[in-house]
Amino acid sequence: MNDSHLLDRLAIRDLVENWAVWRDAGDWERFATVWHEDGWMSATWFQGSATDFIRVTQEGWAKGVSILHFLGGTSIDLTDTRAIAQTKMTISQRGPVHGIECDVVCTGRFYDFLEKRSGKWGLVRRQPIYEKDRIDPVDPAAVLKLDQDKLAQYPVGYRHLAYIQEEIGYRVKRDMPGLRNAEVETLYAEGRAWLAPA
Repeated sequence: MNDSHLLDRLAIRDLVENWAVWRDAGDWERFATVWHEDGWMSATWFQGSATDFIRVTQEGWAKGVSILHFLGGTSIDLTDTRAIAQTKMTISQRGPVHGIECDVVCTGRFYDFLEKRSGKWGLVRRQPIYEKDRIDPVDPAAVLKLDQDKLAQYPVGYRHLAYIQEEIGYRVKRDMPGLRNAEVETLYAEGRAWLAPA
């Protein structure tokens, strides 16, 4: 690996880490700098431009919506000025479910399409992959009873996350990439195309 590739990998990893820290800290001005102007964000509760994502995230923040991120290892596939980065992550959301304060933790990966433009790496597209999740009452003595029919309507990888998000008023997309499904295979194919020589 030459010095240029190493510096690119460091810049990408820095960008991925900054995304999580700045977004969760509400540092909106710096959070905007990790995206290219045509950046696109997909999540269970939102799909749209990075600009709109920042706006609706700020609105949720102002209403007390609590969604936090924790990052693990990153794998980067790099070809010239394009890259795909996969980063292990957890999404942690707190909110009321049937009147009981709960935490949902969803484990997965951020699958990022990145490009170097005018010497600067930026996010062009972020697509989370949702692998598994769970829900727990904040008070361990509380008894939580979920509507099993409703829970079964959501995909396995993020069904508890979807449950809490729809409880607080979001509309959740139901065909997101998971650990093993057709959507993740499509995403991998899109990643290969992104990296392919022009």
